[in-house]
Amino acid sequence: MIIGHITRDTLEYRGKVTPFTGGGVYFSSLAAKRSNAKICVVTKLARSDFGVLDELKREGIEVTAIPSSKTTSIENVFESDDLDKRKARLIDQADPFQPEDIPKAKAKIYCLAGLFVGEIPGTLIEYLAEKGEVGLDMQAMLRSNEEASFAFKDWPEKERYLPMITYLKADSLESEVTTGTPDREKAARMLRQWGAKEVMITHASEVIVYDGKKICRAPFNPRNLSGRTGRGDTCFVSYMTWRLNHGIQESVRFAAALTSIKMENPGPFAGTIEDVLTRIETLERRER
Repeated sequence: MIIGHITRDTLEYRGKVTPFTGGGVYFSSLAAKRSNAKICVVTKLARSDFGVLDELKREGIEVTAIPSSKTTSIENVFESDDLDKRKARLIDQADPFQPEDIPKAKAKIYCLAGLFVGEIPGTLIEYLAEKGEVGLDMQAMLRSNEEASFAFKDWPEKERYLPMITYLKADSLESEVTTGTPDREKAARMLRQWGAKEVMITHASEVIVYDGKKICRAPFNPRNLSGRTGRGDTCFVSYMTWRLNHGIQESVRFAAALTSIKMENPGPFAGTIEDVLTRIETLERRER
């Protein structure tokens, strides 16, 4: 079950403004579905925007859409050809989730694909941790909108809630904000020490996962970055999806390969498991 806001966003690049659907739920659900996972989505948005969910439904994804006063909307501006650097501004934010919003359907993993502080309250983490494994994207606890730009601040309640988290994902900025160190491996160990069971940290070059025993890693190897938006969401959910039936190292490699393919084209991952396995085999041949 993937829980979070779907968004109606704009992207400005080289003077051209393009509207697009976004949000962790959007990128995550399609990547999970195309990895043969059985999933459902819980999201909140304005009733007038319910039509944006049709793409998910056409993929056979079960969607619970809860009416909100607004739909989350983000403006993304790329001022150079470096697609790892952008200016982003929150235009509107949908209502937060509550335990009573969660369907009674039983899930193995509850993925909290939040975007901003306030979207995912601690009471929801507590509620879901009693139902199954919880996956949490750290940006939902760190990112806020201040003076027309994003700001990242530490999560004061991290040591209370991290023991309830099975899968934790942060990018290199988020892990540094939370732990105080730019060393990704050290940050992963600290987050594990605070209670999260499997800690993923993404970087432009690679993804690492630490489970308390060893650091597993795999490189990103996209041919281009035209589909950079949604990288972290895609990587996290593809790891959890493959992890249901595979080991950590195999799941890290799967997630890195799938995400690399996704980054080569705008929008969500549109490939197949066979495409991902072929990418892994190609990379392994190069490493020999």
